[in-house]
Amino acid sequence: MTGSGGIHVTFWGVRGSTPCEGDQYARYGGHSSCVSVECAGEPSVVFDLGTGLTPYGEALGGAGTRFAGTFLLTHLHWDHVQGLPFFTPLHEPRSNVDIFGPRQAEGPLEEVFDGLMRPPYFPVRASQLGATVRWHDVGDDRFAVGDSAKVRSHFVRHVGATVGYRLDWHGVSVAYVSDHGQGCGAAPTDDHVPDEVLELCDGADLVIHDAQHTAPEFEHKRHWGHCTHEYALHVAREAGAKQLALFHHDPSHGDDMIDLMLEATRDLSARTSGPEVIAAAEGLVLDLGGPTHTSARR
Repeated sequence: MTGSGGIHVTFWGVRGSTPCEGDQYARYGGHSSCVSVECAGEPSVVFDLGTGLTPYGEALGGAGTRFAGTFLLTHLHWDHVQGLPFFTPLHEPRSNVDIFGPRQAEGPLEEVFDGLMRPPYFPVRASQLGATVRWHDVGDDRFAVGDSAKVRSHFVRHVGATVGYRLDWHGVSVAYVSDHGQGCGAAPTDDHVPDEVLELCDGADLVIHDAQHTAPEFEHKRHWGHCTHEYALHVAREAGAKQLALFHHDPSHGDDMIDLMLEATRDLSARTSGPEVIAAAEGLVLDLGGPTHTSARR
């Protein structure tokens, strides 16, 4: 999947709330949240298990493919978990996967997730997938994954137990805060950035951050658990990040709307000495580190 040198970040699903289909989504895509991070010769790390996990599995080789890696799950809302049973390498008995996700008040993560994959809601239980799957409950934690990657997790403001992650791997840092509601909780102002989020994003080479709403939309949805594209830039700028990827696009936003939001965010970043800004799109690959520090390809 990857070339030589560096860390490779691939966006397989970039939508929030629900997957969507139509000509208006042709450039940015309609699959829900899933991002893989890979380094040649080492087990993969994957952020979230939305419907984008399905094309990732097919790209790996589909049915019969052996997979070893780590899934970092932010929370259990449908748009972040629907891809798991359709990730075909998990039907291969030789596959080994560790799934980290937020501690649940209702019980261990494995047991709570099992409630999502059971009749009559779904015909296959998680325990019937075939692969060896190990579940890990996390909150405000630090832990190692794979051969050399280090992960930091923190609870973030959303609706229900949700974490953000920071991945440090061979000198490259990627922060993933896919669902973050600036209107959730008891923040003193709408532009307040919690210390936990700043810690995750501090000086990161890439921050992948919730940017679901425009400012007018946010006024009507401030407690829905998401934020504006301006706030995503504010987080990245305050944290001293090098690059920001606008993520978790609203299903009502077609390609043209995302173009407008991207242009507005780039203009604001240029006027406020902020980082480079891109909009996450299915098939986009970012090469971090290696011979050139950052490059993009599709």
